[in-house]
Amino acid sequence: MSRLAIVLFNLGGPDSLEAVRPFLRNLFSDPAIIAAPGPVRWLLARLISTRRASHAREIYRQIGGRSPLLPETETQARALEAALRERLPKIAEVRAFPCMRYWHPMSEAVARQVVDFAPAQVVLLPLYPQFSTATSRSSLTDWRRAAAAAGLSAPQRAVCCYPRDAGFIAAQAALIAPALRQAAAKGKPRLLLSAHGLPKKVIARGDPYQWQVEATCAAIVEDLATAGLNDIDWRTCYQSRVGPLEWIGPATDDEIERAGRDGVPVVLAPVAFVSEHSETLVELDIEYRELAGNAGVPAYLRVAAVGTEAAFIGGLAELVRDALALPAGVAGRVDGQRLCPAAFGQCGCGLVA
Repeated sequence: MSRLAIVLFNLGGPDSLEAVRPFLRNLFSDPAIIAAPGPVRWLLARLISTRRASHAREIYRQIGGRSPLLPETETQARALEAALRERLPKIAEVRAFPCMRYWHPMSEAVARQVVDFAPAQVVLLPLYPQFSTATSRSSLTDWRRAAAAAGLSAPQRAVCCYPRDAGFIAAQAALIAPALRQAAAKGKPRLLLSAHGLPKKVIARGDPYQWQVEATCAAIVEDLATAGLNDIDWRTCYQSRVGPLEWIGPATDDEIERAGRDGVPVVLAPVAFVSEHSETLVELDIEYRELAGNAGVPAYLRVAAVGTEAAFIGGLAELVRDALALPAGVAGRVDGQRLCPAAFGQCGCGLVA
């Protein structure tokens, strides 16, 4: 009987306040984040991580001194294993391995764990529903290097993205619907569907992330309509702007201030984060809640990330099962069709796993 390994990719986060600076250094050393020649990037990573460490430590201090992302991903891994055991009864053992891009456990260590597990097949599953060169492609590229160095010989297949996956969308809508109904006591609510932003120049190079985020948001609104929530006042918006570059928009904080001027309650849902971490627990729950209060927003409700919602985990299990039908070494969709319009040349469909 065969074994199946699932590698769950995520950003990662510092596990102590002392880890904040090296975490930031790893982040800004990634050529997908700073596209500069190696020596220049090395210097910039050290400069930026030093300058930002104090502010970042204060962020993590507000949520217990560490990122919750790894334990959350571990919980999702166990839930996914259980869902796959039901769907793939002929597989002898299924094990999901969290793999973090910028803090432990990273690709080198996880690749060795997978080799020791001795799977017959490996499915690579980014916990980024929307593909971007800065997230999914970066993780898959780093994994490919580490897996080769570890001598992993089992066939590998990858899920490139799932911005409109039925399970993911159903989980989002199920969490949003009660918040909309609750907020309606303060007036017709405005639904802000917030995703992490990217510099415009990244999108201009053919990255499909913004197109996929907007596809996610449209699908959520369609699903809410089937639950009887029609004529929703909603916006797609982007958070976490940093640095002097021009970023995609509209900005989430600007939309919150606009809601205050309009006198409407806000329901804010993260649509690109599937786990709680600093950008939900601090930016959304603390900073934007304070902004909403100062802006005169009559009510501010933040919807939880999908986490281990049954529909979401079930959707991931279906994606894994479908991925097993792909040719070995391929990332994409089982039907072989490209999701993104041709203009997005950085689409991950067909990317070699």
